[in-house]
Amino acid sequence: MNELEAYYNKFNEEKRLNSRHGQVEFFVTMHYLNQYLQGIESRVDSRAAIKILDVGAGTGRYAIPLSEAGYDVTAVEPVHHNLGIMRMNAPKLKAFEGKAQRLRRFADNSFDVVLLFGPMYHLKDEKDRQQTMLEAKRVLKPGGLLFISYIMNEYSVLLYGFRDRHILEAMKGGQVDEAFKCTELANPLYHYVRLEDIYAQSEAAGFERVKILSQDGPANHMRRELNAMDEDEFEVFKQYQLAVCERSELLGAGCHTLDVLRK
Repeated sequence: MNELEAYYNKFNEEKRLNSRHGQVEFFVTMHYLNQYLQGIESRVDSRAAIKILDVGAGTGRYAIPLSEAGYDVTAVEPVHHNLGIMRMNAPKLKAFEGKAQRLRRFADNSFDVVLLFGPMYHLKDEKDRQQTMLEAKRVLKPGGLLFISYIMNEYSVLLYGFRDRHILEAMKGGQVDEAFKCTELANPLYHYVRLEDIYAQSEAAGFERVKILSQDGPANHMRRELNAMDEDEFEVFKQYQLAVCERSELLGAGCHTLDVLRK
């Protein structure tokens, strides 16, 4: 068992996804997924003709509802524990154990959409991140879309550095540099980025940017406040985040950023 598997065997991914801050992330992400999938659907015979590859699918948060909606979904997940939960919850879903850097079981130009909603969180090596981008590009059809999610640097610095008062020890220990950028020492499992890192990653892989947005915005910073809201207030907060998620002045401050790219 590697470090990532050990982490997810203990970490309750289902609880995070069902939390209110997780619901905001899911709500905004699904809005954009549905928007672009409907655009593809208008050009093909049926939803079943649209092929989606969910790489790093976790417990199936996106793969399962997309499959239930009628799309042809294939899921790949490296953590056996997560894969077991996904197969239990959706026994008919095509789900395989595998790594994002090696998608050899899939042919070139075979998917309309590829999702990378987990791999870039955990790939610490630049070569692995670049190989993952290139593999996604290889299996995408010409004009196909890549949805890729990142964990942002400022989220970590503001919450775990300043809010939880670890910033001085983090800077002294080399986890955060003088420019307040998290180094690879910051967390053994997570890789944190800024917008310039995202732009460099997609440019090096030769993708065209369609859109970039913050799925959760301040939601992770406001967990206590979100939990205190009644249902009507929370619904308005979700609509607020959807309304402002593309605003350039707000990008990068949330926990997650979604990059939508075209091959």
